[in-house]
Amino acid sequence: MKEITLFDKTFKTFIPNEKIEEAIDQVADKLNKDFEGCTDIPVLLCILNGSIMFTSELMKRLTFNCAFASMKLSSYNGTESTGEVKQLLGPTCSLKGKRVIVVEDIVDTGNTIVALDRIIREMGAEDVKICTMLLKPDMYDKDIQLDYVAMEIPNAFIVGFGLDYNELGRNYKDIYVIKEQ
Repeated sequence: MKEITLFDKTFKTFIPNEKIEEAIDQVADKLNKDFEGCTDIPVLLCILNGSIMFTSELMKRLTFNCAFASMKLSSYNGTESTGEVKQLLGPTCSLKGKRVIVVEDIVDTGNTIVALDRIIREMGAEDVKICTMLLKPDMYDKDIQLDYVAMEIPNAFIVGFGLDYNELGRNYKDIYVIKEQ
């Protein structure tokens, strides 16, 4: 089992890339079925920075026309959620009258999803679908439906495949979890 060290923490392999890719295939299949033959152009909204790798891999598998936009929010400091969601950037195109597919890296408390749903609807989006690579079901207690979930995981701090620890670790193709000391 591979280990990596980021700052003061050691992480061990948690989800190998092959399993991530399989899960993305399954989500893409569901999206392709749901949007097959659509005549409008849905917007794939990548939530930066964490979901950039997931969005990139997902886009390669989509068979319907879609626009791309990005938006940046922040709710973490180190390994802890601050409970406060700040909009830092975007979205990079108008969402008025559009169907929006929000692409998130991970949903835990759901605070970011609630904020995103409100912001996107206030911008005039016609419909909002939520697509996440990872869900911590034991943490999520919000009423907003998660339409596409690639994988469910326990409540643990993870890095890799876009997820970071203080901006390090995003570049790894596998997902790692903190190794118990």
